[in-house]
Amino acid sequence: MTNATSTTASTTTGAGLRAGRREWTAFVVLLLPLLLVSMDVSVLYFALPSISRELDPSATQQLWIIDVYAFALAGLLITMGSLGDRIGRRKLLMIGAAAFGLASVTAAYATSADMLIASRALLGVGGATLMPSTMGLVRNMFRDDKQRGQAIGIWSGAMAGGIALGSVLSGVMLEHLWWGSVFLINVPAMVLLLILAPLLVPEFKDPAPGRFDLLGVPLSMGAVLPVVYGLKEFAVDGFSTTSTVCVAVGLLLGAVFVRRQLTRRDAMISRELFRPGRGFGAAISLNSVAAFAMMGSAYFTTQYLQSVLDMSSLRAALWSVAPSLAIGATAPAASAVAQKVNRAYVIAAGFAIGALGFALMALAGTDSLWTVLAGTAVMGMGIVTVMALVSDMALASAPAEKAGSAASLLETGQEFGGALGMAVLGSIGTAVYRSDMPASAPAAARETLGAAVAGADRALATVARDAFVDGMQYAAVGGTLLLVLAAVLAAGMLRGPAAAAKAAAEAQGEARGEARGEAVAGEEVVGGRVAEAVR
Repeated sequence: MTNATSTTASTTTGAGLRAGRREWTAFVVLLLPLLLVSMDVSVLYFALPSISRELDPSATQQLWIIDVYAFALAGLLITMGSLGDRIGRRKLLMIGAAAFGLASVTAAYATSADMLIASRALLGVGGATLMPSTMGLVRNMFRDDKQRGQAIGIWSGAMAGGIALGSVLSGVMLEHLWWGSVFLINVPAMVLLLILAPLLVPEFKDPAPGRFDLLGVPLSMGAVLPVVYGLKEFAVDGFSTTSTVCVAVGLLLGAVFVRRQLTRRDAMISRELFRPGRGFGAAISLNSVAAFAMMGSAYFTTQYLQSVLDMSSLRAALWSVAPSLAIGATAPAASAVAQKVNRAYVIAAGFAIGALGFALMALAGTDSLWTVLAGTAVMGMGIVTVMALVSDMALASAPAEKAGSAASLLETGQEFGGALGMAVLGSIGTAVYRSDMPASAPAAARETLGAAVAGADRALATVARDAFVDGMQYAAVGGTLLLVLAAVLAAGMLRGPAAAAKAAAEAQGEARGEARGEAVAGEEVVGGRVAEAVR
């Protein structure tokens, strides 16, 4: 069994630095939970009508069926990352896999809306254990910078592909099976993970973790959950007392949590992660901006395909897969480029490409399928480039024994960024939509495009589609400006840490070459002595 101590020790020998076939095979096993957790974000999109007919949830229950998974996931990421560092990341991965599989079965056979909500919450708990564990294990298994960059590039591409695959796969299954089948997809993969992980995935944990901060658990959840909830409410309903109070309470508890982390010796979040020169804090911030752009654009593209172009849900999902193919291939390619060029400039280029994608979306009209798909693909390629490289940079700067905590902070930042993107860009689009709609239109039609196109008034539906596209264009302009600013900041903030990381990687490669040279020289000396003895 490998722990953090033996991992650190092995990095001092050049020959033992590069991962072999066993590590890459274990990496393939770790992609299973990643795909499933990302698929579960979108797997309910098509199943909701069937669930509504079978379980008859109230409007509030329906919202919780959708949102409770993301809330549980976001609220527990920091806790689970810290717990994995203490008890072992593989052990936590297996606990999470068992919980995820069990929750999938109970969700599939739920007999009431409350039972489904509880099952989705347990799925979120399982997902919170799987996500930081997989990324932390990748950091531990791939100690060579080039290999780790390749692995995280594949990891990022798989995550982006899983979200698109979830909606398509659920749509196809619902054509032939009942709604619970979309949850049973998870079970065989979790069983396979429970069998293969002990055989292929090594164990890693902090050899001197200190006491677990029990009070930090509710504080971290109290900091994350109200903010995410408030931002989601803001995206749906606009400014309200509820959303404002939630965000304010979350920020207040967040300040208390941060103060506790700064004053405790055995903090849940290690202060060492944010040491000057590492670039860890900058990487988390830029990763959050990338998530802002990704989720903010998704708010519009899904509605555009279904409500503006009047596609069925399945057809819209199938069209959405096309950009995902290009997006999924981008991250590994970006990681390869970053081996030769200062990654600060590659990350800045990723933001610039994302800005170009938003600019294309700003040109879309009410019949611009290819423009929207091209904009989505270009924007996604740029954003996945950013996410892959800043994730690799953040994990590389983190001590091996704190990899789980580092991964959980990255993913928590993504949750914040995604919720904020939907809230801000969604609010821009909604404000423009409402201002463009005639005052004589029904109240529901003035609120949402879906309500306007569902009515019998075709003229009103046409006006509503124009208003929605107008709002999407304004939001896209806002996204363009934000990503241009992020490109400038990335080039400035990450240039020093990226150069230092590259120098360390080159020194690492030289040490490995020297170790190989010494080994070859030793073999030659031994061979010469043997030859002399024979003579």
